[in-house]
Amino acid sequence: MPNWFLGKIRYQQPIDDATVGTRNEEFIKQKTVTEAYLVDAVSYTDAETRLYQEIAANTPDFEITDISRMKLADVFHTEDGGDIWFKVKAMFITEDEKTGKQKKTPSLMLVNAHTPKQAYEQIEVSLKTALDPFEITDVNITKILDIFPYNEEEKRNLRPLSELVSAEPEAEAA
Repeated sequence: MPNWFLGKIRYQQPIDDATVGTRNEEFIKQKTVTEAYLVDAVSYTDAETRLYQEIAANTPDFEITDISRMKLADVFHTEDGGDIWFKVKAMFITEDEKTGKQKKTPSLMLVNAHTPKQAYEQIEVSLKTALDPFEITDVNITKILDIFPYNEEEKRNLRPLSELVSAEPEAEAA
């Protein structure tokens, strides 16, 4: 099960202004830009490392301002879904066996779409096979620009301990 972390970065971006350079060429106007990314990581440290790996190539001189755990039931990413990420809250309705009353359990999901309506429809189609009945209560736009799911191919140069232990005696014998 993925552990999702929301990472926020901040950096300075030059402003394209026609008046810049007319009087004070050495002073370039800059604005502060804050961006949010979602990372699947094992820990806060791993999330920070992954953010630096993923973002450093495209954004020079940035700082990570915040990393927080984001409790999500699922992330639905479709190629033609759009660039906007929506946080969708669905309430699963179950019946409490002891009291016989209905119990509503919230579940947060993230989906990329062009419009809130499209996000609602995508979640509705995805949850159609759910055993419990549900109702979608909220569809909210987020500031998340991109997600970085865990990729098995990125093992980051990790090797089993057994390989390291068996390699040492051979090196000493030579």
